Amino acid sequence: MSESQNIEYKQSWRDEYLKWICGFANANGGTIFIGKYDNGKVVGVADAKQLLEEIPNKVRDVLGIVAEVNLHQTKAGDYLEIVVEPYPNAVNYKGQYHYRSGSTKQELKGAALDKFLLQKKGKRWDGVPVPKVSVGDLKSETLEFFKKRGIRSKRLSEEALSEDNTHLLENLKLIEGDYLKRAAILLFHPDPEKFVTGAYIKIGYFENEADLIFQDEVHGNLFEQVEKTVDLLFTKYIKALISYEGIHRVETYEYPKEAVREALLNAIAHKDYSGLTPIQIRVYKDKIMIWNEGHLPENWTVSNLLKSHSSRPYNPDIANAFFRSGYVESWGRGISKMTELCVAEGLPEPTYLVEGSDFWVVFKKDIYDAEYLEALGLNNRQVKAVLFAKEKGKITNSDYQSLNDVSRETATRDIKELTDKKLFKSSGQKGAGAFYTLN
Repeated sequence: MSESQNIEYKQSWRDEYLKWICGFANANGGTIFIGKYDNGKVVGVADAKQLLEEIPNKVRDVLGIVAEVNLHQTKAGDYLEIVVEPYPNAVNYKGQYHYRSGSTKQELKGAALDKFLLQKKGKRWDGVPVPKVSVGDLKSETLEFFKKRGIRSKRLSEEALSEDNTHLLENLKLIEGDYLKRAAILLFHPDPEKFVTGAYIKIGYFENEADLIFQDEVHGNLFEQVEKTVDLLFTKYIKALISYEGIHRVETYEYPKEAVREALLNAIAHKDYSGLTPIQIRVYKDKIMIWNEGHLPENWTVSNLLKSHSSRPYNPDIANAFFRSGYVESWGRGISKMTELCVAEGLPEPTYLVEGSDFWVVFKKDIYDAEYLEALGLNNRQVKAVLFAKEKGKITNSDYQSLNDVSRETATRDIKELTDKKLFKSSGQKGAGAFYTLN
């Protein structure tokens, strides 16, 4: 068995390995084997019986915890097994806090250490009290907006409209003792950036990855950021196709408004605000990318998001306020909701990219629309052919000739260009049975 998140092999004992025991205790527990190669093969420890007595005492005296140490005797040699249970409280090695992540140990410092210590105390970043800020410093208009939305969504009672703001915040668990929590500042203060660096949103329109055409910044509290950002996106950055039903004008946007809104709400509610970096929205001709600094729940991957899952918000106090206002659901359905909305509009499902603390949600347009195809440099014949293949599922050279009233040579040349641009994919057949599908 190779090394893993819960298993570590050492050929001999060194007192510095107390750091590894500390790391296991602060994470999910694990086992250290003394007297084995990295591949798990026994090499043996000459002083195993002496270490059997010394190691438990050192663990107790230096780390303040108890670890189970077992002696195993084999023909290849004696080795020790040190079993470390996960501890509910933070364990330190001479003032250092170590943590087992994957198959490596790391020393926690700065924001990572703050976050770890808070979690060990049963708190989250957004639940930390902030001194020298009163309820009177919060924006009354935002509090009224919140109350009205909550009543309209039936998640607040009618009495909430007449109750004082202090009582409302207490009911939302946004006050601890005499202090407002960080979540209350972000949600309702007129200028949360006075307390949290990077608590705003950047939007940019990009011609390509390198060329930024124009940009905006959205400041204010989180409720203001949501409303202003959605309004800005759908008036300046995202086009609407205009049609009419009788005398009534109908606007159909390139992306479902509620899906984009849901992604924005998720980015705000799950953002790691200790990273001090604004949420970033990049808009391109064919896609929108929404980025926030954040982390999946421990041991989760993107696949966990894509299947039915429980709601586990990174900032539970912020998420609770969003739920009470009717902004979000509390059942972990955000991903499913975005997918359903996009598929209903005939768009690709959103994709999710997670790398370290980078979390991206990507919406893609239906690239098979006339406007986008023309922007790729296709002629009118080629645009008609792509739309034909989209509707029928495939197109032949004969279909192309009939559709555009052109010769076989012209059809062959046009189709080759579409194949070179990777819009068409050949069936691989020759002669009369040959056809092309969308790539």
